[in-house]
Amino acid sequence: MTELKYRKTDCLEGGSDEQLDLTSTHARDPVDAGDDAGASVGGDDEQREEEEEEEGEVQEEDAQQKREESNAPESSAKRTKCSSACKSGLLQHLARLFFGCLAAAACGVLYATYMSLYHGRKFWFSIRQDVEREITFQGGSGLYYFYYKHMLTAPSFEKGFYELTLDNGTVSGQTINAVERFSLYPELILSFIYRVTGSQDFVEPIYFYIGAVFGLQSIYVIALFVCSWVMSGTWVSGMLAVSWYVINRPDTTKVDYAIPLRDNWALPYFSCQVATLTGFLSNNISSATEMCCYCTLTATTFIFLLVWEHSHYVLFVQGLCLFLLDSFDLVPPRKIADVHKAYLGALFLAYLLQFQNPSLVSSPLLSLLIGSVLARYFQQKMKMGPFVARVMKLFLHFHLVFTTGITFSYLVKKLVPVSGGDFILKFLEVKFWLNTTTDFITNFLLCQESLQTPGQDLFLRLTQTSVLPFYLLVLTVCLLSTLQTIYRRLSGQPRKTDLRLEDGRIGEQPEVIYHVFHTLLFGGLALLFDGMKYLWTPYVCMFTAFGVCSPDLWMTVFKWLKLKSIHPVVLSMILSTAVPTIIGFSLWREYCPRILAELSDVQEFYDPDTVELISWIKSQAPAAAVFAGSPQLLGTVKLCSGSAVTSLPLYSDIDLLRRTEDTYQVYALRSPEDVYKILTSQKANYVIIEESICNALSLNEGCRIKDLLDVANGHVVHDKGEIYSFSKHGRFCHELKMNYSPYTNYFTRVFWNRSYHVYKVNSVISFQF
Repeated sequence: MTELKYRKTDCLEGGSDEQLDLTSTHARDPVDAGDDAGASVGGDDEQREEEEEEEGEVQEEDAQQKREESNAPESSAKRTKCSSACKSGLLQHLARLFFGCLAAAACGVLYATYMSLYHGRKFWFSIRQDVEREITFQGGSGLYYFYYKHMLTAPSFEKGFYELTLDNGTVSGQTINAVERFSLYPELILSFIYRVTGSQDFVEPIYFYIGAVFGLQSIYVIALFVCSWVMSGTWVSGMLAVSWYVINRPDTTKVDYAIPLRDNWALPYFSCQVATLTGFLSNNISSATEMCCYCTLTATTFIFLLVWEHSHYVLFVQGLCLFLLDSFDLVPPRKIADVHKAYLGALFLAYLLQFQNPSLVSSPLLSLLIGSVLARYFQQKMKMGPFVARVMKLFLHFHLVFTTGITFSYLVKKLVPVSGGDFILKFLEVKFWLNTTTDFITNFLLCQESLQTPGQDLFLRLTQTSVLPFYLLVLTVCLLSTLQTIYRRLSGQPRKTDLRLEDGRIGEQPEVIYHVFHTLLFGGLALLFDGMKYLWTPYVCMFTAFGVCSPDLWMTVFKWLKLKSIHPVVLSMILSTAVPTIIGFSLWREYCPRILAELSDVQEFYDPDTVELISWIKSQAPAAAVFAGSPQLLGTVKLCSGSAVTSLPLYSDIDLLRRTEDTYQVYALRSPEDVYKILTSQKANYVIIEESICNALSLNEGCRIKDLLDVANGHVVHDKGEIYSFSKHGRFCHELKMNYSPYTNYFTRVFWNRSYHVYKVNSVISFQF
């Protein structure tokens, strides 16, 4: 026994020699047992059994060691091969990430450079005087640049900010908080940066302002690039998205002609918010990346709310998309709850920084959040049960959310009066043909191009650039796959997070489902309001580029077709590379020469009549004079001269719209006494008559200013196709130019050219016969 145990310990180091020793030991065991006279037969048997057991253990251990030694080289080779493969895969991933980021940055820089060159060629910006440069800010957008200039000319930033919060030199007879009313935080921040960086030493203020806007546009296209890249997995889709965005520039951005508009400041942040939301909703994301996406999402949502007065309506539509995702159990409830927290935090901070703006408290976004939270609390088992029960619970959930939201909004509006709340409902009733009205403001807004139904030329342009046909294809596939996913959830099937390409379920990806809802809702609004195309078309370009570059989309189609002749995975990979390559080559061949031609063509924007008018105002009119006129022109007057005005081009403010209606009475069938009373009530010293409005010739006669005024004043009635006029006065703007009494008793012409006539409102009425 002693010898056997000793060899058992040595077997870990030996080989076949130990086995031979064991055999010889067993041969000697009976001899030794026979010589032992004191041992019994039973004792010998027990000893023999123990020795046999130990011998079996030794043999097993020897065999195991041999297998380990024989497998050692093989396992070492496998570990080496796996390590090299992992290193190779990591290097490939880093290379793709590097070139993708480089391509995204290149697209952003090239687009900003292109816009800067195009703007300079179009307006001859470098050789213009300051007045001529400022006139190029069209559509009334120059008003925002005026406040930027004001902040730079103020003795200090604090003094300028205080003056804007108590502004009594913009709208006559009113002291307003311009920061709150016009969302001037972009101008405040930009003027602060311009001051502290000492940029006045090497760049003019107007170039600094324009450069900042173009820089934001570069961030806009980078965000679209990244969003398409995240969804498709290839940065080729990002380049295709940016290409379509640039080619369809008339329908994707307004930065060409109205740089200071709030849209151009806000939409880049919304694009970043959508890109981070896309990454946050994705299944294949690490916790660190998810936290980074969430922080960026919260920050961009807050900035978006801060810089645009209509941003909460846009976020309400986005909130509806997330509400559908949560209701159909298409995304983990935790993520939806986190996004709601980001919304609430951003709303609270924006409410504080916008001086307790009541429109944020009564916003539909907040009502939706309140309704969703309460409905989720009362329906904690909504996503359980058979198909029919879940459908019934879903309808009840929709009812609870919207009923609670509407009730909350009604109560808030009763407690916190919000101007224009009833007016919006009245506008929507007329827009959707539920009612008719003769109200000037309602009909005036309905005649604005951005609030009209888009024409067929929009869809024709999108078709010519090939984005619309591919968009319909991608949307159809993703929508059908999404409907399949919704049916699976309602049937009780759990969410599948570990999707493979072979599964062919593109509608299972939460980020794809979100963008399906996103493009459907914003697309529906774009079919009703032409201005909504700037929120829809960029994401059409992004969504379409993702689809044609995504192997998952092609695999989903092949899964439906049950393709067997060719391996569907291989074919989907081929098509996801070949199709975007063909599209990109065709776009480059057709549109690259056109884009380069835009930079080479010498254009000219020059308005000598407006320049002459502004020059007269700055040189001849008193500094304290108040001017009346159309809102767009008054925005330019305020920008270039700093004079107070009776109205401003801000169509979201019902009070300013009422003042605009009163000012427009100079184009109505009104007596000189009536117009004089209106202008003096607004403390106007001068009134500017525009020939383009007074003698407007338009195919759509119902939208001319004078037509809208005649209907609103009851001077013209349309009855069964007939037009009846009931006014005993001629059109004021025509009669005033005749220069006879009693018009000359109230007004004196002091300036005129081909486009404008300026009349002084007499402080003392002189009667002439």
